[in-house]
Amino acid sequence: MEPGHKPLVDDDGIGAGYSYPRTPRMNVLLVLLGVIEALGVAAIAMVCYWTAHYRGGFAWDGTGQEFNWHPVFMVVGMVFLYGNAILTYRVFRDQVKLGVKILHTVLQIAALIFSIVALVATFDFHNANGIANMYSLHSWIGLIVVILFALQWVLGMSTYLLPFASRWIRTLFMPYHRFFGLVIFAMSIATCLMGLTEKLLFTIADTYSSFAPEGILVNCLGLTLVLFGGFVGYIATREDWKRQPLPEEQPINMSIE
Repeated sequence: MEPGHKPLVDDDGIGAGYSYPRTPRMNVLLVLLGVIEALGVAAIAMVCYWTAHYRGGFAWDGTGQEFNWHPVFMVVGMVFLYGNAILTYRVFRDQVKLGVKILHTVLQIAALIFSIVALVATFDFHNANGIANMYSLHSWIGLIVVILFALQWVLGMSTYLLPFASRWIRTLFMPYHRFFGLVIFAMSIATCLMGLTEKLLFTIADTYSSFAPEGILVNCLGLTLVLFGGFVGYIATREDWKRQPLPEEQPINMSIE
């Protein structure tokens, strides 16, 4: 056990993890996590207000109101939930790893479900109104992001959650899992920015350059998404905030000297 890390014990005497000392470095992490959550909630509030107030609200009838689910669910799933899934190993540093793995997996499958429903809403809207599918760069990259995210989730779950992969395979795959997770997350935010701009050009092209309130709102939404993603990436790549293995997670050396 690292100095200053005390084991946590439940009421029934079963260990629940370890407590980390509150250092200035950890306080900075907690502040940044609070900022990230505030930005995420603000982004969801802005996209909901935009689609409800300026775009007519929500329905599931093939109209533009059905399409409005697309930006909302993509922001909730592929940005907010995805970003929080990335941070689980930074937030729950002192908890038993299996529980953190399960939470990481659940957040990602929730993000995937939201993204799939968002895609269905788009295709339904296009097909009901005679609009071509998959013609824009936004749609190309967006579909690629969802496919890559699904593959990343399947590979991650089969490698780290299910008891099939050996330790050396897990160790070998881990750098790629982390790298592509952040790359897909960055691509997701970039795709959101492309989609927001595309939607504004489709709907308020004549007034966008005149600083229309709707355009300003959506621009602020885009900036919020960038800040959210930037802070998530910063925390996820800081080695000093990396989760350290608990004593019981350390491999046992069976060699005899």
